[in-house]
Amino acid sequence: MKNKNRSQARHYKCHIDWILTIILLIALVLYGYGTWKTGSANDFYTSAITSMTQSFKNFWYASFDPAGYITVDKPPVALWFMTISAKIFGVSNFSVVLPSVLFGVGSVYLMYRLIKPKFGTNAGRIAAFVMTITPIVVADSRTNNMDATLIYFLLLSLWMLQKAVDKKKIFWLMGSFALIGFSFNIKMLQAFMIVPAMLLFYWIASKTNWKKKIVHTMLAMISLTVLTLAWPLSVDMTSANNRPYEGGSEHNSVMELAFGYNGAQRLLGQTTGTGGTFKGMGNQKSKSNNNQANKNQPTPPKINKNNQRKGNLKMPVGNKPAGMKHGGAPGGGSNIFNIGTAGPLRLFQSALGPQISWLLSFAIIGMIASYIVYADHRRKWHQINEKQKQIVLWTGWLVLVGGFFSVASFFHPYYTIMLAPAIASLSGIGLMGMLKALKIFNRKDIRFYFLPLAIAVTTMLQAWYVSSYYSWLTILILVIGITASLGIIFIKSKKIMKKVIIASLITIAIAPSFWSMTPTIAKTSDAIPSAGPDLLNSHGNQGGIGSGSVNNKLLKFLQKNQGNAKYLFATADSGTAAPYIIKTKKAVMAMGGFNGTDPAITLSKFKQLVKSGQIKYYLDGGKSGSTNSSIVNWIKKHGKKVSAKTYGGTSNSKNKQGHLGNKQKSGALNQMMSRKSSNYQMSGGSQNSSETLYDLSNIYK
Repeated sequence: MKNKNRSQARHYKCHIDWILTIILLIALVLYGYGTWKTGSANDFYTSAITSMTQSFKNFWYASFDPAGYITVDKPPVALWFMTISAKIFGVSNFSVVLPSVLFGVGSVYLMYRLIKPKFGTNAGRIAAFVMTITPIVVADSRTNNMDATLIYFLLLSLWMLQKAVDKKKIFWLMGSFALIGFSFNIKMLQAFMIVPAMLLFYWIASKTNWKKKIVHTMLAMISLTVLTLAWPLSVDMTSANNRPYEGGSEHNSVMELAFGYNGAQRLLGQTTGTGGTFKGMGNQKSKSNNNQANKNQPTPPKINKNNQRKGNLKMPVGNKPAGMKHGGAPGGGSNIFNIGTAGPLRLFQSALGPQISWLLSFAIIGMIASYIVYADHRRKWHQINEKQKQIVLWTGWLVLVGGFFSVASFFHPYYTIMLAPAIASLSGIGLMGMLKALKIFNRKDIRFYFLPLAIAVTTMLQAWYVSSYYSWLTILILVIGITASLGIIFIKSKKIMKKVIIASLITIAIAPSFWSMTPTIAKTSDAIPSAGPDLLNSHGNQGGIGSGSVNNKLLKFLQKNQGNAKYLFATADSGTAAPYIIKTKKAVMAMGGFNGTDPAITLSKFKQLVKSGQIKYYLDGGKSGSTNSSIVNWIKKHGKKVSAKTYGGTSNSKNKQGHLGNKQKSGALNQMMSRKSSNYQMSGGSQNSSETLYDLSNIYK
């Protein structure tokens, strides 16, 4: 019996993939190291998590504030995981980011599990490794944004889809599409981007007859629809008096938010409701055109290198890393709103490429090569085999998502994490296919040259990305890459060629690996995640969207005089409110939501709250959204200004201790460029802003 147990133990041990284990550990370090030292992450969401820990109502609706006045502008599912973590460990950057870290590592493992069964262990390892070292994957996995969570559940959905095809079980298929519906409630329509590829794969891969496929597809769509609509309809069908206002919408509706601001407006550009248009952001045809388009817009505020981090708006800095030629170079994240010029090559441009596209050309060439190499030439061209069907699935993901980013008018560069699984999978599959081509084709066959072509094109692209920072690395990549490509073509010794191939693969992994390490080295957990050498110079753009400081002297005054008021104070937008909510766990009313423009409250309703004593103070952080201008004008007319000397402050100045615990100089930018405006608008208070406190308690006395 003992011998049998020992034999089983040895059998179990031999099935542990130690290389995969190392890759997973690398991912854990890259995604998790230092996240406990980075402030409040995206404090817009951290404020919501703080509020969601206080009541089930706040938890269910994803309320931004403890009083349940308004929600964040995303569904709650990703925040649910973060709230559970915060409930266990307490609200901190580590606890709110922990789920993203774990989901990020889980996605690496799922890449391995998705690729290995059809293409072998090495293909699975390569796919997992590429996923691990994709820079924007690292940056996203270190935040409390929703993207890392979304990717995990999309990959889990594909794993279930493969099970449905292999096992011919309908519940696997329904579960797969139910997870897409579940994922809709993570980041809305973004989850649906891969659905056409999934349907195509099921229809070409399933071995059931077409009648059953129709029935199965209908059942899958039903499960998708039910999981998609369960939460939104439960919210929209609840009386507005019994729930928070749905942040980001014009008419207090989740469905409007999903198909408007978080839907069509992403593709077409934000043009209605709470969204303004980023003029020129997605159509940067030339420098002169940009200047012409923006000539009437305000000049962005200037900041110095000591103030760069504040508020998450990263600007070029004076001191550059060794070898860096100029500030604001590709890949450093110096312009977090630059998404390049719309068109088929947008993903390769310097605006987006250094975040996601280091191995995109390798994946595309590998995709073509593997589809050809794995073909069964005994069959007709349309009779594709299992491996080719898998390639169709991942190609569908790449084409659909890549197509959206190529033409869309509004998105943040960090959204391109959606491309990472397709690039990782096709890199792993493609490498195995190209290596096979070297074995089965001779030098007279054009198919022999797939791998040297992929290496040459990839090294040239990477050298261009790197050239703005490190000239020595540019030369190294080019010399080794081009030499290796030529070596593969002309060297006939298989032993030497193997070494050359290994050297070339290591070479094309150097730059993306370094870029992916920068958020970890800088210990960032940014609201607008990015990767690149600029982080090493500026130590990241720590803090949340609209991240403002807590004026401790003002806070003591407000707490002392709050009395029975429901809200500590009211303010125009979440940028000013968030740090106070996080620090005090008390209710602060962000009247217009994220950007101060949500029509969440009327003047008459606000007057009622003031008259009943629920709001005693209003903090003017220097900004008021258009929908709340009437309220702000009424406050300024009837409210009494509180002198800063009353609470021990100075005029137009804030305490230098920010909510991140970092002492920073006056003049720091504590706002991001509003995603809902064509120019630089201020959201939240800065240390040098015209911050004014109004006492409203005596208006009706």
